[in-house]
Amino acid sequence: MAMRKGRAVRQEQGMTTAEYAVGTVAACGFGGILYKVLTSPEVARMLKDLIERALSLAF
Repeated sequence: MAMRKGRAVRQEQGMTTAEYAVGTVAACGFGGILYKVLTSPEVARMLKDLIERALSLAF
């Protein structure tokens, strides 16, 4: 603890339990959205086209 004007001041480091909970929920939500986007037919088609173009390039 640091001393400031005769009083102990606690430095805040890290996250509290509530912040961990909010961060976990946000990460799960983002993961769900990312999963839905990456498994959509449009994205699957774009990835397939990209891979086919990359494999057909001549070196």
